[in-house]
Amino acid sequence: MPEGRPPSLRTVSGWILTHPDALAEKDRLKLKSVLAYCPEVDALADHVRSFGQMLSQRQGERLPTWIAAVRADDLPSMHTSRNGLECDLAGGTAHLTLPWSSGIVEGHVNRIKMIKRQMYGRAGFKLRRKRVLLASRPRCLWPVRRSSRRPRKERHGHLG
Repeated sequence: MPEGRPPSLRTVSGWILTHPDALAEKDRLKLKSVLAYCPEVDALADHVRSFGQMLSQRQGERLPTWIAAVRADDLPSMHTSRNGLECDLAGGTAHLTLPWSSGIVEGHVNRIKMIKRQMYGRAGFKLRRKRVLLASRPRCLWPVRRSSRRPRKERHGHLG
């Protein structure tokens, strides 16, 4: 690695998580020197990039092969991810293969939990239920257009 201060962990993580085509040339060279200096980070970067490729190209069928490769390298930073995916291999494969998402449902669950936290110890079930139901209603059925111009003043005593 060249002389000088080494890049921070956050910087190197950003370089690894960025698509190689989107990296600036100077950042690409710095990342190359970091990867040459540390073989563990090089292996980690390969696993992260191959997982990103599986995710972006919907290649869930490659997940068992990816898990085997991560297991063979035995990188401590990948143990949690690998174990979580192994516990629900069918779900992970489906997530990486199918075009459907549960993001909307998760958003609603998150909103309801926030309302519950806000009202903890202050309200019973009936009031919380009412607040959740009212919070889920649309505020306005039609968009309200607000003119940027100020309204005309009425001219009393004048025609037109």
